[in-house]
Amino acid sequence: MTRLSTAVQAASVGHPAYSQTFPCEPSTAEIGRKLVRDALGVWHLDNLVDLAALIISELVANAVRHTPCHSIRLVVGRPTETRVRVGVVDRAPSILPVLGPANGNDESGRGLLLIDAVADRWGYDLRGSGRRPWGKEVWAELRVQDDE
Repeated sequence: MTRLSTAVQAASVGHPAYSQTFPCEPSTAEIGRKLVRDALGVWHLDNLVDLAALIISELVANAVRHTPCHSIRLVVGRPTETRVRVGVVDRAPSILPVLGPANGNDESGRGLLLIDAVADRWGYDLRGSGRRPWGKEVWAELRVQDDE
């Protein structure tokens, strides 16, 4: 099993972020949940851990299922004081996430629906040049409550 090779040492000021590359395999979801717990703990945002861990699990599952990538990069950041962003970067820019309906009998296919329901917003950004992107980041953001 792959593990975090270093402890999370996320900055607590500015626009801090933590990211690390792992194999594109189901066990990486557990590592992602630990990364989320550790980073949000540094930022004293323990109330967001469960939702952020759920989101990173779903994003990893989607990358494992829908891309041919051998590795993915997990990202946990604070793009602003009021938002936490979790994301997964893969090297499959032509395979874009699509929010679609899931039938009642489907055993899978609800990941983005779940993310859409719990996240403040979600989306994807292509990486690399506009004409020849090398990958994409699929991300979701949670709003930090004012009373934190």
